[in-house]
Amino acid sequence: MSATSTHRDSSLVLVVDDDAVSRIMLRRSLELYGYQVVEADDGEQCLAIVHHQRPDLIVLDGVMPRMDGFTVVSRLRAEDGTRTVPILMLTSLQDVSYKVRGFELGADDFLNKPVDRVELVARVRSLLRLKHYHDELEQKNILLRQALSRYVVEEVANEILAQKHQNMYLNGQASRVTVLYANIRGFRNLLASHDAQVVIKMLNSIYEKLVPIIFEHRGTFDKYIGDTVTAFFGAPVPYPDDAARAIEAGLAMQGAFNQLKKDQSGFAALGLGVSVCTGDAVVGYIGSEQAMDYTVLGQPAVAAKGLEAFAQAGQILMDSDTYSAVRDIADVRPHDAIELKREQQTIQPYELLGIHQNGKI
Repeated sequence: MSATSTHRDSSLVLVVDDDAVSRIMLRRSLELYGYQVVEADDGEQCLAIVHHQRPDLIVLDGVMPRMDGFTVVSRLRAEDGTRTVPILMLTSLQDVSYKVRGFELGADDFLNKPVDRVELVARVRSLLRLKHYHDELEQKNILLRQALSRYVVEEVANEILAQKHQNMYLNGQASRVTVLYANIRGFRNLLASHDAQVVIKMLNSIYEKLVPIIFEHRGTFDKYIGDTVTAFFGAPVPYPDDAARAIEAGLAMQGAFNQLKKDQSGFAALGLGVSVCTGDAVVGYIGSEQAMDYTVLGQPAVAAKGLEAFAQAGQILMDSDTYSAVRDIADVRPHDAIELKREQQTIQPYELLGIHQNGKI
């Protein structure tokens, strides 16, 4: 087997040079290794081709009439669609300042003229390998963004993908979180008196109103548990006002649910009970490769689940840790202590009545 046949690649390479002889040499050298080659004889033609036929790599002469290679690099790097296309610049200029300028504008590599065929192919192969790795990473980011969109709002997903936080990959870690449970009161009676398809349609119409509120307040959607939706605030990205945004989300949910009852008479007998609890927990992906949930484990989740059972239609109950975090903005009414027998825990709840006029969340 020949050396050339072991390294064949069908990637599309755009060769840009005002000298026809140089273009022929570059084309033949690249086609020998299987690359597809298109040609341009100046910078303007290069830009026109790129916008209609996106190459995998550009081999670009630095000195050309009308529009030189440095201007082409600058133009390509200024547009999102061509910002990452690898550019190998060619130059007969010996002054190192020209190369420095090219790198500063965004060129990826340089070759001096006259071009050595073996070195040309080696540089092209190296740049295409890096492009392949970049494309793989981009694809993984797309998949990760799709997965994240199930749990968090776009701006939080962007923060995670930008690696601004150490928990970018959503691995399990200890976090201070505020957990919210919202239960549809009266739903069991609805289930017993209506056709299954009608019940599912009604339940989905409720969740269509409630779940976006979680995202609007930068919360993380957790799961649906029948007639209950759960969320948490503080992971994967923590904010100093997590507890405040959780109670505001609870109020917004109550408002949306009341409006839904006004708009649709079939919901008149229903209500929404909300619980909000704060504490230290473990947050991360739980499950198998086939089925995973990004969820929270620990005291605040247990407390929120237990407290939710006592929240009447229209009520928002919070634990003392949540109240401590929001006491400057929250109007509350103390509630009788609640004993969670299964958890062997006693909670002193506070009923949220509203948020102070000057409270800014």
